[in-house]
Order: sequence, then structure tokens, then C-alpha cells
Amino acid sequence: FADYALAQSTDPHPVLAEDERYWLSRFSGEVPVLELPSDRPRPARRSFASSREDYQLDRALVDALRALGAKRGFSLFATLLASFSGLLSRLSGQSEVVVGIPAAGQALDGHDHLVGHCVNSLPLLFEMDMSKPVTYALEQAQSTLLDAIEHQRYTLGTLLRKLKVGRDPSRLPLISVMFNIDQALEQQRHALQGLELDFDTNPRSHENFELFVNAVQVEGGLRLECQYNTALFDGSTIRRWLGYWRTMLEAMVAEPEQAFGRLALLSETERWQVLEKWNDTEIDYPHDRCLHELIEAQVERTPHAAAVVSDGRNLSYAELNARANRLARHLRTLGAGPDQRVAICAERGAGMVVALLAVLKAGAAYVPLDPTYPADRLAYMLRDSAPSVVLTQSHLQELLGDAPRSVLLLDAASPPWASEEGGNLERAGLDSSHLAYIIYTSGSTGQPKGAMNEHRGIVNRLLWMQDAYRLGADDAVLQKTPFSFDVSVWEFFWPLMTGARLVMARPEGHKDPAYLADIIQREGITTMHFVPSMLHVFLESAQRSEAGKLRHVMCSGEALPASLAARFHERLPAVELHNLYGPTEAAVDVTAWACVAGGDGAGVPIGRPIANTRMYVLDAFGQPVPMGVAGELFIGGIQVGRGYHNRPELTAERFLSDPFAREVGARMYKTGDLGRWRHDGSLEYLGRNDFQVKLRGFRIELGEIDTRLETHPGVAQAVVIARQDRPGDMRLVAYVSTRTAAALDPAALAEHLKSGLPEYMVPSHFIVMDAIPLSPNGKVDRKALPAPDTTV
Repeated sequence: FADYALAQSTDPHPVLAEDERYWLSRFSGEVPVLELPSDRPRPARRSFASSREDYQLDRALVDALRALGAKRGFSLFATLLASFSGLLSRLSGQSEVVVGIPAAGQALDGHDHLVGHCVNSLPLLFEMDMSKPVTYALEQAQSTLLDAIEHQRYTLGTLLRKLKVGRDPSRLPLISVMFNIDQALEQQRHALQGLELDFDTNPRSHENFELFVNAVQVEGGLRLECQYNTALFDGSTIRRWLGYWRTMLEAMVAEPEQAFGRLALLSETERWQVLEKWNDTEIDYPHDRCLHELIEAQVERTPHAAAVVSDGRNLSYAELNARANRLARHLRTLGAGPDQRVAICAERGAGMVVALLAVLKAGAAYVPLDPTYPADRLAYMLRDSAPSVVLTQSHLQELLGDAPRSVLLLDAASPPWASEEGGNLERAGLDSSHLAYIIYTSGSTGQPKGAMNEHRGIVNRLLWMQDAYRLGADDAVLQKTPFSFDVSVWEFFWPLMTGARLVMARPEGHKDPAYLADIIQREGITTMHFVPSMLHVFLESAQRSEAGKLRHVMCSGEALPASLAARFHERLPAVELHNLYGPTEAAVDVTAWACVAGGDGAGVPIGRPIANTRMYVLDAFGQPVPMGVAGELFIGGIQVGRGYHNRPELTAERFLSDPFAREVGARMYKTGDLGRWRHDGSLEYLGRNDFQVKLRGFRIELGEIDTRLETHPGVAQAVVIARQDRPGDMRLVAYVSTRTAAALDPAALAEHLKSGLPEYMVPSHFIVMDAIPLSPNGKVDRKALPAPDTTV
């Protein structure tokens, strides 16, 4: 055996040289790592503890699989291997899958009489194209299998050394899943010089691989024996996966020309669970109401109570309503009405609240223009939204340029609407299907896009919020989010429809922990919002005594780390923490989760769908994915917005017909967010499938920054990425290549961006390169981009 081992490791051996060329060509690119959806985080060091689940395939199905392969000259092994690799691809979401098979490892020439353990593991690389038919996958599996067996003498250990695969103590290199078939094993009995040999397979308490599937032919068909790593998977998960495999095999037999990605995976029961049971959210809300009518009803109940607190002064519900009514009447004379737009450019204060409410009462939709935005961006938003009126303040008027439009100054000494009647207005053709607001978000094409939301969507959102958290007259909500972000919508209007006090933070105060602690105490704040990154900063300085009357903290805008939630409960044990999720295109928030102290440490879910909302996790073919498997999040239900203003192509791309809804004409929004269902019916957020990022709560399309940079005369190409080279330190880094030999000044690049983009979209680092590194497919090679502290 020593001679055999030496021969295998001797490079000049002609057979091994040919085998080496084959295997190195198969893994010439980046070596794929299979990431199956585990029930627990992967331990830092690999565990070998295992258990086994068995699953029976009946004779009729096995015979049908044999017949399917026989028609095209494929073995049962190849048919099962194709389906198994397809299952792994769909569970992991990866198009490249490596499955190991054991090979006998026949001896090299000159070692024919060797008796010894020569078994080798062969890594079979499958490049799964889910749009191709089943028969294509079978051909690929058969070809890959035969080629691998022909070159089976080359050992896995030698291949790993040649590939220079980095070792990771948490996993095996290259092969994490093995597959084998033992045909007629239990029926075989062999005589060897008077000895009777009987083969059987037994569950093992230890297993090298994450999964080892052995298909054993038995009298009734095939028994699938799945040995699995118990540090990663539960037995219930493995049983579900084996059930998906069977469903897929049945679909393969029934529809061999069907695209592999369209083969059914879910049983009818699980399909009903993810589509119906976990989306059973129907509540009978008055969806014919408009947003401002909820506030008018509260004015009737508590006219003299404080509604808005700003700069130490109170504005009662009756005063707020009358001032808004007067302005609304004047807006109507200037053309404001259903689906018309009125832009508001104002600093945070009582006047802003009056303006927002007045626009809604006039029947129009408000368009917030943040006065901190650069003039170019404001000019574009004004051109795109084409408002009939602009409401602003005298010191901000110059930001709006000279384009002809009606401009009203909210701080005018003698406003033209002062003499208007202060009673509530009639609807005048307005209903809940008309627009309530348009909020502009970052756009991948280089310009922001206006997300349109209707009254019925935001009314549903606020009525659900009141049912869930119950604000009352003793509550105070801090309004600190810039009104160009949709969190501000509930900060403004939820307290005003419930009789609570709306407390306006000073414009710059939302980033100052000391100021926030002071206003929480001084104004008796009971409810407020933080993006997780700001919550982290606040908790660093917050003391238990500073919580005052605070009862609810809402988090959204970024993923909420479990460590931050634990820190929150440690610092503020008497305050409830809620994790909310939702895009601007769907009336603020669509899922919610109440965080509890001492969570499981596996991450904070984004929760379950709120009232009259449906959530789907779908694959690339628009089919629901199994529980625990990653897919794209889609939103259905009443809160789905109308689309993007003046962007019909983008609207058609992202706002789709909902094939799972009962209502005719129902639509769903394609979020671009990745997520998965947890076993309890809650959703887990897993990131993005594009180049949109969330940074300190701001939604940023990196393509918009790229496009702006490339308008600089000295920039040939630009790519901006969000890097986290140090834990907790996420930052935007711009990489630019030059058009000429002249050096580019990073400070000049930053100023060029600031002239057209908000401050939060300007990268913290600029790296100037001769050329942006590209991968063989012509895309940016992000792994080749240097770190920000690298001298280039």
C-alpha cells in the first residue's frame, strides 16, 4: 500500500498527469462553497455529531425514474444525482453545487493485486441552469458522472493542495455533501471460501460531512438514508427536505421537459401554510376613509388638547385644524385637488405640520422637499413632480430656483389664506384611492424616483399601529425623522389621530443623544423611532433614569442586530422594543416583531405581516420557496403603493400582478430584499439581491452615486461599494479610474457629488485607480478592489 500511495503522489505518472489536467480544469475558477440553510449558526469549529433520517421511495416511483433515464441512456444513479444536485441548488440558491461521490479508487498499473482501502471522494461540480429542462440536467449529470469516474485515481487531498483551497475549521473543504447509491445491497450474499458476507448500513453517531445521502435498493423501492450534522440541522428539516426531493422526483417523471426551476417542491399543505396560513391578516378597517379625516374625528373628541409641541409652544387640536383648513381652501383656489401635487420645502416645526395636513385636506398629495438637499436634486424633484403649488419659508425660497409656479410662504406676516373660513372642507371628488403623498427615494439610474402612496394604504397602516400599540391622550410621540423619509408619516399622523401629543424635535436634534435624552425627559416622550445605528449611539450614553415615561421604541430602516437588541434590554429594561420592516413603496411598514429580552441569539426577525398585508418569499420563477430557504420578498395587500411617478417602465418592473391573491386586479411589490420564513411564521431579513444598501437608515442606490461621479470630466469609470472592513463600521467607498494622466483630487470629487446628492450619499473614501479591475465576465471584480486604507 505504501508503494501505491507513493505512486499516487508522483507527478510524472502519465495517468495521474491526465487526471490532474481534468480536475484542475473543472475547478479553474473560484471554488464554490455550498451554503445550505441551517437551523442554527455554523459553529466556529466543525462538529461531527450526527443522526439519520430515512425516507422511502416506493417501487412505482423508482421504476418510473428508471424508465425516464432508460429512454435516454441514463443510469438511475445519474437520474438521482441530477435531482439531488437540483434540490441542493434550490435550497441554497446557488447555481454552482459540488456533490461528492465515493469511488472505488482502482489501483494504478502494477498494483493489480493490492488489497487495501483505496476509496476516493470525487467532487462533482454541477452548474445548474434552472431555466433548462429536466432532460438537460440529466444529460449534464450523466456526462459529469462518467468523466469523474474516468479520472477517479486522482485523490481529493492532492486536488485540494493543487487548488490551494483555504482551510476553514468550521467546514470541510470543497465537499460538504456526499451522495451514494447501493443497488441490491440488502439482497446480496457472497460466498468466499466458506464465509458468508452480509452487508448492511447502520446509523452513525459521527459524520464527516454535513449531509451523506445513501440510496439503498430494497424490495419495496429505494430507502434514502440521510446522515446529517446535528450541529447544523434538525431532524424535522431533513425530513422536509427529503419530502421536497420526492415531490421533485414525481414532477420530473410527470414533466421531463419542464424547466428544472419550475418543478414543484412544496406539498399542498406547506404551500397553503406559506401562502395562506401565515398571511391570514384580514381585518375589517374602514378603508374608505382618508387620512386627514381620522385627524378631524379626533379634533371633534379633544379640540382643546395639545396636538403639536414645537419650540416650547403648544398648538391645540382645534387650532391646528382651523389653520390647516384655511390654508387648504386657498390651495384649492390654486388648483390643488385629487392626485395633484403640492410640494413642501420647510424646516421641522408646527408650520410644517399645518402644511402637511392642509395639503391632504385640499385633496392633493404632498411632496416633501428636504431643504438640506443640494439645489440640483431639488430642481429635479420639482420638475418631475410638477406641483401645482410649493409651500416654503422665506429663508428657503431661493433653494427653489426661478421656475414658474405658485409659491406660498408659510411664515408670511399676512398670508393670503388668513381670512379663509376655518371649518372642515368637503371631499370634492376625493376618495381613499387618491394619492396622499409622493416620497422620493434614491434611484439606480442616477435620479431619484417618486414612490406614490394612496390614502387607503396609509390609513390601513395607522389603524393597525393603533390596534397594536394603543396610543392615548397621555402619550407623546417624538417627530425627529426628516420628512423626506417615510417613517415620518406615522410620526406625524399617528399621534394626531389618537389624541396624543406630537412633539417636534429641533431640525438638527435627531443626531444628538444628549438632546434626545433631554427632550424625552422634558416632554414625557412615550414613543419614538430609531434606526439601529442611531439606537446604538443613543444607548452608549443612555441611562435607565433617562428613559422617563418612554414605553415604545420602534426600529426600522436597517437590520436590527441581536446584540443591539440585547444591549437595549439591558439598558432600558422597562421599554418595549419593536422591529419593523417596509419599503417606501408600500405605506411605510408591512411586518412587525416584538423583541423580547434573552432572545435565541440567531438574529432579530422582521416579524409577521401586519393587517390586510400579505408577504411572499419567491424564487426566480415566482414560486413560493420552502420554509427556511432564501428567496426574494414580495408584498401584497392594500398597502402596496401605486408605483413610481412618471416611471411607467420601472413601475411595470416592480409592481406586478399578484397571482396568489383572491381579489381581481391585486398587485404585489417586488422588493429586491432577500428573506426566509422561520418555523414560527415570522420572516428573517437576509440582505439585498442588488446594489441598494441601507446606511445609517438611509436607503441608497449605489448606481446613483456611480452615475453622478461619471459626470465629472476627469472620471472614466466609477464604482461605489458599501464596505465593512471593521465590525460595525459600514462606509461608502468610491473607486474611480481617470480619463487622463492628470491626477484627480478626492476633495474635488466629493464636492462634485455634494452639488447633486444629499450629504449622506457622499462616500467617506475616494480611491483613484488607473483602471477598475474586471472579472472574466466583464463585471467589476469587487474582491480585487483595495481596502480604503491601501495606498493606490
